[in-house]
Amino acid sequence: MRLKPETFTIAEVRKPSGRRIWRRLSLQWEAQLMVVPALLFIFVFMYIPMYGVLMAFQDYDLFKGFTRSPWVGLKHFRMFFEAPEFGSVVRNTVVISVLKLLVGFPAPITLALMLNEVRHMAFKRIVQTISYLPHFLSWVIVSGLVISMLSVDSGSLNIALEKLRLIGEPINFLSIPDYFWAILITAGVWKEVGFAAIVYLAAIAGVDPHLYEAASIDGASRWKQIFLITIPSISPVVIIFLILAVGNILNAGFEDIWLLARNPVLRDVSDVIDTYVYRAGILSSRYSYATAVGLFKAVISVGLLTIANAIARKFGTSLW
Repeated sequence: MRLKPETFTIAEVRKPSGRRIWRRLSLQWEAQLMVVPALLFIFVFMYIPMYGVLMAFQDYDLFKGFTRSPWVGLKHFRMFFEAPEFGSVVRNTVVISVLKLLVGFPAPITLALMLNEVRHMAFKRIVQTISYLPHFLSWVIVSGLVISMLSVDSGSLNIALEKLRLIGEPINFLSIPDYFWAILITAGVWKEVGFAAIVYLAAIAGVDPHLYEAASIDGASRWKQIFLITIPSISPVVIIFLILAVGNILNAGFEDIWLLARNPVLRDVSDVIDTYVYRAGILSSRYSYATAVGLFKAVISVGLLTIANAIARKFGTSLW
Protein backbone atom coordinates (compact mmCIF):
# COMPACT_ATOMS: atom_id res chain seq x y z
CA MET A 1 0.00 0.00 0.00
CA ARG A 2 1.39 3.34 -1.03
CA LEU A 3 0.20 6.48 0.71
CA LYS A 4 -0.13 9.67 -1.23
CA PRO A 5 2.24 12.41 -0.08
CA GLU A 6 0.64 15.33 1.73
CA THR A 7 0.89 18.55 -0.26
CA PHE A 8 -0.69 21.73 1.00
CA THR A 9 -0.60 25.20 -0.53
CA ILE A 10 -0.28 28.35 1.59
CA ALA A 11 -3.99 29.00 1.10
CA GLU A 12 -4.85 25.50 2.39
CA VAL A 13 -2.67 25.96 5.45
CA ARG A 14 -4.63 29.08 6.34
CA LYS A 15 -7.95 27.21 6.19
CA PRO A 16 -9.69 26.23 9.43
CA SER A 17 -8.11 23.27 11.21
CA GLY A 18 -11.22 21.12 10.66
CA ARG A 19 -10.91 21.36 6.88
CA ARG A 20 -7.19 20.57 7.06
CA ILE A 21 -7.97 17.44 9.08
CA TRP A 22 -10.53 16.21 6.53
CA ARG A 23 -8.09 16.99 3.73
CA ARG A 24 -5.41 14.90 5.46
CA LEU A 25 -7.84 12.05 6.04
CA SER A 26 -8.91 12.05 2.41
CA LEU A 27 -5.29 11.79 1.29
CA GLN A 28 -4.71 8.84 3.62
CA TRP A 29 -8.04 7.05 3.17
CA GLU A 30 -6.39 3.64 2.66
CA ALA A 31 -4.60 3.87 6.03
CA GLN A 32 -7.68 5.27 7.77
CA LEU A 33 -9.77 2.42 6.41
CA MET A 34 -7.56 -0.02 8.29
CA VAL A 35 -8.53 1.68 11.57
CA VAL A 36 -12.28 1.27 11.00
CA PRO A 37 -12.53 -2.35 12.32
CA ALA A 38 -10.78 -1.36 15.54
CA LEU A 39 -13.08 1.64 15.97
CA LEU A 40 -16.13 -0.56 15.38
CA PHE A 41 -14.86 -3.09 17.91
CA ILE A 42 -14.39 -0.38 20.55
CA PHE A 43 -17.79 1.14 19.83
CA VAL A 44 -19.70 -2.15 19.90
CA PHE A 45 -17.98 -3.78 22.87
CA MET A 46 -16.94 -0.72 24.92
CA TYR A 47 -19.41 2.11 24.37
CA ILE A 48 -22.72 0.40 23.66
CA PRO A 49 -22.52 -1.71 26.89
CA MET A 50 -22.13 1.54 28.87
CA TYR A 51 -25.91 1.80 28.56
CA GLY A 52 -25.95 -0.87 31.26
CA VAL A 53 -24.84 1.59 33.96
CA LEU A 54 -28.51 2.55 34.19
CA MET A 55 -28.92 -0.56 36.34
CA ALA A 56 -27.03 1.20 39.12
CA PHE A 57 -29.98 3.59 39.51
CA GLN A 58 -32.71 0.97 39.22
CA ASP A 59 -34.00 -2.10 41.00
CA TYR A 60 -33.24 -3.96 37.83
CA ASP A 61 -35.48 -6.88 36.95
CA LEU A 62 -34.16 -9.24 34.30
CA PHE A 63 -37.67 -9.83 32.93
CA LYS A 64 -38.78 -6.17 32.98
CA GLY A 65 -35.64 -4.80 31.37
CA PHE A 66 -34.36 -1.23 31.53
CA THR A 67 -37.58 0.45 30.50
CA ARG A 68 -39.91 -1.06 33.11
CA SER A 69 -37.56 -1.58 36.07
CA PRO A 70 -38.28 0.96 38.86
CA TRP A 71 -35.87 3.85 39.43
CA VAL A 72 -34.39 4.06 42.93
CA GLY A 73 -31.79 6.82 42.52
CA LEU A 74 -28.70 6.39 44.70
CA LYS A 75 -30.13 3.57 46.80
CA HIS A 76 -27.51 0.99 45.83
CA PHE A 77 -24.65 3.44 46.32
CA ARG A 78 -25.86 4.15 49.86
CA MET A 79 -26.14 0.41 50.49
CA PHE A 80 -22.52 -0.05 49.46
CA PHE A 81 -21.28 2.87 51.59
CA GLU A 82 -23.23 1.57 54.59
CA ALA A 83 -22.23 -2.09 54.12
CA PRO A 84 -20.13 -3.57 56.95
CA GLU A 85 -17.55 -4.70 54.41
CA PHE A 86 -17.10 -1.26 52.82
CA GLY A 87 -14.11 -0.20 54.94
CA SER A 88 -12.18 -3.44 54.64
CA VAL A 89 -12.92 -3.83 50.92
CA VAL A 90 -11.71 -0.33 50.06
CA ARG A 91 -8.71 -0.68 52.36
CA ASN A 92 -7.64 -3.99 50.82
CA THR A 93 -8.12 -2.63 47.30
CA VAL A 94 -6.03 0.48 47.92
CA VAL A 95 -3.28 -1.30 49.89
CA ILE A 96 -2.87 -4.14 47.38
CA SER A 97 -2.91 -1.70 44.44
CA VAL A 98 -0.36 0.60 46.07
CA LEU A 99 1.90 -2.34 46.90
CA LYS A 100 1.65 -3.55 43.31
CA LEU A 101 2.50 -0.04 42.15
CA LEU A 102 5.46 0.41 44.51
CA VAL A 103 6.94 -3.02 43.84
CA GLY A 104 5.61 -4.04 40.45
CA PHE A 105 6.04 -0.74 38.60
CA PRO A 106 9.81 -0.18 39.06
CA ALA A 107 10.63 -3.91 38.71
CA PRO A 108 10.39 -4.08 34.86
CA ILE A 109 12.26 -0.77 34.56
CA THR A 110 15.08 -2.18 36.68
CA LEU A 111 15.11 -5.42 34.69
CA ALA A 112 15.24 -3.51 31.40
CA LEU A 113 18.14 -1.36 32.61
CA MET A 114 20.01 -4.47 33.75
CA LEU A 115 19.42 -6.34 30.50
CA ASN A 116 20.55 -3.31 28.51
CA GLU A 117 23.94 -3.57 30.17
CA VAL A 118 24.40 -7.23 29.22
CA ARG A 119 26.83 -7.53 26.33
CA HIS A 120 26.61 -11.32 25.83
CA MET A 121 23.67 -11.48 23.40
CA ALA A 122 22.98 -15.20 23.83
CA PHE A 123 22.74 -14.87 27.61
CA LYS A 124 20.60 -11.75 27.20
CA ARG A 125 18.11 -13.56 24.95
CA ILE A 126 17.91 -16.51 27.35
CA VAL A 127 17.16 -14.22 30.31
CA GLN A 128 14.55 -12.31 28.30
CA THR A 129 12.81 -15.53 27.23
CA ILE A 130 12.77 -16.96 30.75
CA SER A 131 11.56 -13.69 32.28
CA TYR A 132 8.62 -12.99 29.96
CA LEU A 133 7.49 -16.61 29.53
CA PRO A 134 5.34 -16.57 32.74
CA HIS A 135 3.20 -13.80 31.24
CA PHE A 136 1.69 -16.33 28.83
CA LEU A 137 0.66 -18.65 31.66
CA SER A 138 -2.86 -18.20 32.98
CA TRP A 139 -3.41 -17.35 36.63
CA VAL A 140 -4.93 -20.80 37.06
CA ILE A 141 -1.56 -22.36 36.31
CA VAL A 142 0.43 -19.76 38.26
CA SER A 143 -1.79 -20.08 41.32
CA GLY A 144 -1.45 -23.86 41.14
CA LEU A 145 2.34 -23.50 41.12
CA VAL A 146 2.25 -21.09 44.07
CA ILE A 147 -0.10 -23.30 46.09
CA SER A 148 2.04 -26.35 45.35
CA MET A 149 5.24 -24.51 46.28
CA LEU A 150 3.77 -23.28 49.59
CA SER A 151 1.95 -26.47 50.56
CA VAL A 152 2.54 -27.89 54.02
CA ASP A 153 3.16 -31.51 53.02
CA SER A 154 5.40 -31.29 49.97
CA GLY A 155 5.96 -27.59 49.34
CA SER A 156 9.46 -26.79 48.14
CA LEU A 157 9.66 -23.66 50.30
CA ASN A 158 8.86 -25.53 53.51
CA ILE A 159 11.31 -28.29 52.58
CA ALA A 160 14.07 -25.75 51.91
CA LEU A 161 13.43 -23.89 55.17
CA GLU A 162 13.46 -27.16 57.12
CA LYS A 163 16.71 -28.27 55.47
CA LEU A 164 18.27 -24.93 56.41
CA ARG A 165 16.84 -25.37 59.92
CA LEU A 166 15.14 -21.99 59.78
CA ILE A 167 11.81 -23.47 60.89
CA GLY A 168 10.97 -26.34 63.17
CA GLU A 169 7.76 -27.47 61.47
CA PRO A 170 6.05 -26.68 58.13
CA ILE A 171 4.13 -23.40 57.84
CA ASN A 172 0.76 -23.15 56.11
CA PHE A 173 1.54 -19.86 54.37
CA LEU A 174 -1.82 -19.58 52.61
CA SER A 175 -3.75 -19.70 55.86
CA ILE A 176 -1.89 -16.85 57.59
CA PRO A 177 -3.29 -13.40 56.68
CA ASP A 178 0.03 -11.65 57.44
CA TYR A 179 1.71 -13.47 54.53
CA PHE A 180 -0.98 -13.08 51.89
CA TRP A 181 -0.10 -9.63 50.52
CA ALA A 182 3.58 -10.58 50.16
CA ILE A 183 2.68 -13.83 48.37
CA LEU A 184 0.26 -12.04 46.04
CA ILE A 185 2.66 -9.24 45.10
CA THR A 186 5.60 -11.61 44.60
CA ALA A 187 3.60 -13.91 42.33
CA GLY A 188 2.33 -10.94 40.31
CA VAL A 189 5.78 -9.44 39.83
CA TRP A 190 7.24 -12.82 38.81
CA LYS A 191 4.48 -13.29 36.25
CA GLU A 192 4.55 -9.87 34.59
CA VAL A 193 8.00 -8.33 35.11
CA GLY A 194 9.58 -9.80 31.98
CA PHE A 195 6.78 -8.94 29.58
CA ALA A 196 6.45 -5.39 30.95
CA ALA A 197 10.20 -4.88 30.51
CA ILE A 198 9.88 -5.32 26.73
CA VAL A 199 8.38 -1.84 26.36
CA TYR A 200 11.20 -0.24 28.31
CA LEU A 201 13.83 -2.20 26.39
CA ALA A 202 12.31 -0.88 23.17
CA ALA A 203 12.44 2.66 24.55
CA ILE A 204 16.07 2.20 25.59
CA ALA A 205 16.92 0.88 22.11
CA GLY A 206 15.69 4.20 20.70
CA VAL A 207 18.21 6.26 22.68
CA ASP A 208 20.83 7.89 20.48
CA PRO A 209 24.06 5.84 20.88
CA HIS A 210 26.13 8.97 20.24
CA LEU A 211 25.05 10.20 23.69
CA TYR A 212 26.73 7.20 25.29
CA GLU A 213 29.85 7.68 23.17
CA ALA A 214 30.11 11.34 24.16
CA ALA A 215 29.57 10.49 27.83
CA SER A 216 32.20 7.73 27.66
CA ILE A 217 34.72 10.13 26.12
CA ASP A 218 34.00 12.58 28.96
CA GLY A 219 34.81 9.82 31.46
CA ALA A 220 31.29 8.96 32.61
CA SER A 221 30.98 5.49 34.13
CA ARG A 222 28.21 3.04 33.19
CA TRP A 223 26.29 4.02 36.34
CA LYS A 224 26.41 7.69 35.43
CA GLN A 225 25.35 6.92 31.86
CA ILE A 226 22.32 5.04 33.20
CA PHE A 227 21.22 7.86 35.50
CA LEU A 228 22.16 10.77 33.23
CA ILE A 229 21.24 9.40 29.79
CA THR A 230 19.15 6.21 29.83
CA ILE A 231 16.63 7.04 32.55
CA PRO A 232 16.00 10.66 31.39
CA SER A 233 15.61 9.43 27.80
CA ILE A 234 12.91 6.89 28.67
CA SER A 235 11.22 9.11 31.28
CA PRO A 236 8.30 10.04 28.94
CA VAL A 237 7.44 6.35 28.52
CA VAL A 238 7.76 5.79 32.27
CA ILE A 239 5.48 8.74 33.03
CA ILE A 240 2.82 7.54 30.58
CA PHE A 241 2.73 4.08 32.18
CA LEU A 242 2.75 5.65 35.64
CA ILE A 243 -0.32 7.73 34.74
CA LEU A 244 -2.13 4.60 33.58
CA ALA A 245 -1.06 2.74 36.73
CA VAL A 246 -2.42 5.51 38.97
CA GLY A 247 -5.69 5.47 37.03
CA ASN A 248 -5.96 1.73 37.72
CA ILE A 249 -5.25 2.09 41.43
CA LEU A 250 -8.65 0.57 42.29
CA ASN A 251 -8.09 -2.40 39.97
CA ALA A 252 -6.32 -4.55 42.52
CA GLY A 253 -6.99 -7.66 40.47
CA PHE A 254 -9.50 -10.48 40.45
CA GLU A 255 -8.14 -13.75 39.08
CA ASP A 256 -4.96 -13.79 41.17
CA ILE A 257 -6.76 -12.90 44.41
CA TRP A 258 -9.72 -15.18 43.79
CA LEU A 259 -7.50 -18.18 43.06
CA LEU A 260 -4.94 -17.65 45.82
CA ALA A 261 -7.36 -16.62 48.60
CA ARG A 262 -9.47 -19.76 48.69
CA ASN A 263 -9.15 -20.04 52.46
CA PRO A 264 -12.00 -18.09 54.17
CA VAL A 265 -9.50 -17.03 56.83
CA LEU A 266 -7.90 -14.72 54.25
CA ARG A 267 -11.09 -12.84 53.38
CA ASP A 268 -10.32 -9.94 55.73
CA VAL A 269 -7.12 -9.18 53.79
CA SER A 270 -8.07 -10.43 50.32
CA ASP A 271 -11.59 -9.12 49.66
CA VAL A 272 -11.21 -6.28 47.14
CA ILE A 273 -13.80 -4.41 45.10
CA ASP A 274 -13.70 -6.84 42.15
CA THR A 275 -14.04 -9.97 44.29
CA TYR A 276 -16.71 -8.26 46.41
CA VAL A 277 -18.71 -7.38 43.29
CA TYR A 278 -18.50 -10.95 42.06
CA ARG A 279 -19.34 -12.50 45.41
CA ALA A 280 -21.97 -10.07 46.74
CA GLY A 281 -23.37 -8.89 43.42
CA ILE A 282 -23.08 -11.45 40.65
CA LEU A 283 -23.35 -14.70 42.63
CA SER A 284 -26.35 -13.31 44.53
CA SER A 285 -27.97 -11.94 41.34
CA ARG A 286 -27.88 -8.39 42.76
CA TYR A 287 -27.12 -6.89 39.38
CA SER A 288 -28.03 -3.31 40.28
CA TYR A 289 -25.88 -3.42 43.38
CA ALA A 290 -22.93 -4.88 41.48
CA THR A 291 -23.30 -2.23 38.78
CA ALA A 292 -23.38 0.55 41.37
CA VAL A 293 -20.16 -0.68 43.00
CA GLY A 294 -18.49 -1.00 39.61
CA LEU A 295 -19.61 2.50 38.61
CA PHE A 296 -18.24 3.87 41.88
CA LYS A 297 -14.86 2.31 41.09
CA ALA A 298 -14.92 3.62 37.52
CA VAL A 299 -15.67 7.20 38.58
CA ILE A 300 -12.86 7.19 41.14
CA SER A 301 -10.47 5.72 38.55
CA VAL A 302 -11.32 8.43 36.01
CA GLY A 303 -10.76 11.09 38.67
CA LEU A 304 -7.37 9.64 39.63
CA LEU A 305 -6.38 9.37 35.97
CA THR A 306 -7.30 13.01 35.37
CA ILE A 307 -5.35 14.20 38.41
CA ALA A 308 -2.29 12.12 37.49
CA ASN A 309 -2.40 13.41 33.93
CA ALA A 310 -2.64 17.02 35.12
CA ILE A 311 0.38 16.56 37.37
CA ALA A 312 2.36 14.83 34.60
CA ARG A 313 1.53 17.67 32.19
CA LYS A 314 3.59 19.98 34.39
CA PHE A 315 6.62 17.80 33.62
CA GLY A 316 6.00 17.99 29.88
CA THR A 317 4.40 14.56 29.32
CA SER A 318 0.70 13.68 29.39
CA LEU A 319 -1.93 11.49 27.77
CA TRP A 320 -3.97 14.48 26.61
